[in-house]
Amino acid sequence: MAQPEIDAVVVDVLGTLVDEPAGLRAGLRELAPSLDASGIEKLLSLWQRHIAREQRDVVDGVRPYVPSDVLDLEAARLAADAAGAGDHAAVAALARAGRRLPPWSDTVAGLALLAERFPVIGLSNASRTALLELNAHAGLRWHQALSAEDARTYKPDPAVYRLAVTVSGRPPERLLMVAAHAWDLRGAQAAGLRTAYVARPVGDPPAPSDRFDLHADGLEDLVERLGGA
Repeated sequence: MAQPEIDAVVVDVLGTLVDEPAGLRAGLRELAPSLDASGIEKLLSLWQRHIAREQRDVVDGVRPYVPSDVLDLEAARLAADAAGAGDHAAVAALARAGRRLPPWSDTVAGLALLAERFPVIGLSNASRTALLELNAHAGLRWHQALSAEDARTYKPDPAVYRLAVTVSGRPPERLLMVAAHAWDLRGAQAAGLRTAYVARPVGDPPAPSDRFDLHADGLEDLVERLGGA
């Protein structure tokens, strides 16, 4: 497949640059140290289902917009109640676990390589405050970070991708959206962006019907597919 001609790279954050489940598991283990691995996974699934459902309801107009901090606090309360550890301090600490997420092993170096060649824009459903703390914790490098909070909706609503188009000052087809989630890339495609799927253990892999511009095993592989550093 021919290399897409692009002027800027737009990168998803949660799951693509940082290992979100690993960070949440760490928070859940602090909340309920007596739980075994199976119990932790049940709480993690409860958290993830809540976030996905509530964000979808916002996109569909079923629920008024609230930033990701509110949804994280709701999810933390559900998980803490299920674990029988629902005091306020424990819930608040667990909600903050979503901001202490470890980067994938190739994230820091891969982002640096991308940033040498292109303007790099982080684009996330995380709130502005969460993005700040994520960046500080994981040491992410981008030239600008954009939050879905600025569009008052969530990906895959086209309004979120338009944030990157507006900031870049370039036509959408000159932007490359990079994500480990096929649903995210489909949303970017619908908004006119080029797309690159990066495989991660926690991502949403492409369906046979998906036609993304690039497929890569990681960020450094993506740099090579874009013509090297």
